[in-house]
Amino acid sequence: MPSTPTHAPPTTRQNSLRAIWQGRGVGAWLLWPLSCLYGVLQGWNARRMRQRQQHTGLPVIVVGNVIAGGAGKTPVTQAVVAHLQAAGWRPGILSRGYGRKTDDCREALPDSPANEVGDEPALLARSTGVPVFVAPKRLDAARALRQKYPQVNVLVSDDGLQHLAMARDVELCVFNDEGVGNGFLLPAGPLREPWPRDVTATLYAGQPPQPAGEAPAFALQRQLADHARNGRGDSRLLNDLAAQPVEAVAAVARPESFFSMLAARGLTLGAIQALPDHYDFKSFTRKLDNGSTLICTEKDAVKLWRCFPDAWAVPLQLQLPDAFWALLDLRLAAVCPSGPGRS
Repeated sequence: MPSTPTHAPPTTRQNSLRAIWQGRGVGAWLLWPLSCLYGVLQGWNARRMRQRQQHTGLPVIVVGNVIAGGAGKTPVTQAVVAHLQAAGWRPGILSRGYGRKTDDCREALPDSPANEVGDEPALLARSTGVPVFVAPKRLDAARALRQKYPQVNVLVSDDGLQHLAMARDVELCVFNDEGVGNGFLLPAGPLREPWPRDVTATLYAGQPPQPAGEAPAFALQRQLADHARNGRGDSRLLNDLAAQPVEAVAAVARPESFFSMLAARGLTLGAIQALPDHYDFKSFTRKLDNGSTLICTEKDAVKLWRCFPDAWAVPLQLQLPDAFWALLDLRLAAVCPSGPGRS
């Protein structure tokens, strides 16, 4: 049996809110007046941004969500970029760079420190090999990316569904297995904006979100890769790590999902540490000191490897049905009839 985490998973406050968000109990109704105020402010801000909306000049695909917390957007972004590359497109990635200490517009490189560009952009730069730019305003990131990489002919925004100042041609809304929760806006519920809303497609884990909306919905399957990598560039089969108990750490929105997937692959979790999402690992200490193997998520590796290069990161792989990719290709063809060969 796994031992008790040394850090409370994410925070007590976050866990309490997640519990409230799953039903319309007393806690949700007590917060409901604040949700009404949030809804008014959110609607006003959305109208203001739409009035100032600008297009980047290239096809734009936004991968986002309408719920607070992790929904698995970054793995979807990785899958979309890989599909575009296979189809002959030359994609670039835009991001706000959440959690970084800087607030300028800059390029995220494969070796960029996560505290300068954000952990997800650092992961995307390392895993996709395409240009990645971060900026508080994604239009600024798009302009900088296009100036440095004029060969790029399609942009993928990791998050940004509510960043309506940037016009988009395709919107993909990602849900985790909790769906829309109780259907209330923040803080009484998990919704950042009213749902359903008009999007190109809904991608979901578990059951389709209810209400479903009019957009086509596609089930996504997540699984751990068959291999793990460490910070020294070595690769190892995941099955080889099942020979002895391991120590697992995750600083993501839902660390329990990572631990469950490791256990499902036959690994014995001798210890687990569930840390707050975007944790910087500066004060991280191991729970076991018996030379056991340390395993982490691919997202955490960009920070953890700086102090623990022997930690093994397990990539998350995502599968989507062929019908989704056909829809994406169709929408891009409508925006850019000349196809990916357009310069």
